[in-house]
Amino acid sequence: HPSGRGSAAGGGDEVSLKHLLAVAIDVAQQGGSEVARVRKLADIGETSKGKTREGANDPKTDGDMASHRAMYWGIKKAFPNLNVISEEHDVEAEDLNKIKLPAFTNEEVDSIVTEDILVPAEEISVWIDPLDATQEYTESLLQYVTTMVCVAIKGSPVIGVIHKPFNDGGTAWAWAGPDYKSRSVLRDSADNSGLISDLSKSRIIVSRSHSGDVEATAKEGLGSDITVTPAGGAGYKTWEVVKGNQDAYVHTTLIKKWDICAGNAILNALGGKLTTLAGDIVDYAGVEGNEKNEGGVLATMHNHQDYVDKLAALMKKKSGK
Repeated sequence: HPSGRGSAAGGGDEVSLKHLLAVAIDVAQQGGSEVARVRKLADIGETSKGKTREGANDPKTDGDMASHRAMYWGIKKAFPNLNVISEEHDVEAEDLNKIKLPAFTNEEVDSIVTEDILVPAEEISVWIDPLDATQEYTESLLQYVTTMVCVAIKGSPVIGVIHKPFNDGGTAWAWAGPDYKSRSVLRDSADNSGLISDLSKSRIIVSRSHSGDVEATAKEGLGSDITVTPAGGAGYKTWEVVKGNQDAYVHTTLIKKWDICAGNAILNALGGKLTTLAGDIVDYAGVEGNEKNEGGVLATMHNHQDYVDKLAALMKKKSGK
C-alpha cells in the first residue's frame, strides 16, 4: 500500500504528507458533495446547538453531519492512527466498510509537490470543519460555505485545504514550509501586491453575526475611513484576504481552531500571517480542550505588525487587562 500509513500497531508510524494532502483534498471535496446534496433537499434537518456567546443562533444541519462522516471517517480509513479533530461528533462509530477509501494521489499535487516529507503520526493533528458558515448555509447564502481540512505538525499549521462546494468555487490548498501552492491559490494571490500603506483606508472583513461590535473596534483602531465588509465563514474571509479583495480579516470574539487552521496554513505558505489580535501565533496541538482560540483573529497578507500595533491595544482596553 503506497499510503505511508504504516502498521496498525501505532508506535513508529510515519505518514507521507504528500499522500495526506491528496487525502485531505479528496475528503474536503467529498464533504462538499454531501453539503451540496443535502442543501437540495426540502428539509435540511436544521437544529440548534444553542446560542453563541454573542447571542447568535448556532445551527447544525444534516449537511454538517453528512459531510463530517465523509471527511472524518475518510481520513480515519486512510490513516487509522491519526488524531482527527472535527467540529461535529458522531453518535456512534461509522462502519468503515461503508466509507470510500480516499485517493492517495492527486494529479495537481503530483505536478506541484516535488518532494515528500514523512512525519511521525503522533506529531500530527488534523483539524476538519465539515461545513463552515452553517448559518449562511441555512439561509442559502451559499457563496460563503466551505469545507476545510488542516494538518498541524507539533501544533504548527502546515497543510491547509479550503473547498467551496457551490458555484464552481474550487479548492484552494497550500503546504507551508516548502510553500507548495495549488493553482487556485497562485492565481488568486497573484495580484495581491499589498501596496496599501495607509491603514486608514483599509478594507476589513468581519463576521456577519456580530459585525457591529467589530466595526466599532476596527474604526477606533484604524480610523473612520476604513471599509468594513460583513461576511460568513472564516474560510471564505481568509480566502478574500489571500485574493487581495480585503486587507485584513478581524475577529474579536471566541473562535474554534477548525475555523482558522486551514486559512492559517495557506497564509503561511504565501508569506501572510494569521495570529491573535495581540499578534501571538495560534497553537493547533490536537489535545483535549485546545479547540478554542480566545484571543481574537487577525489575518493579513501584508503589514501584519502595523495592524497588531493598532488593534492590540484596543483589545486590552476592552478586556480591561
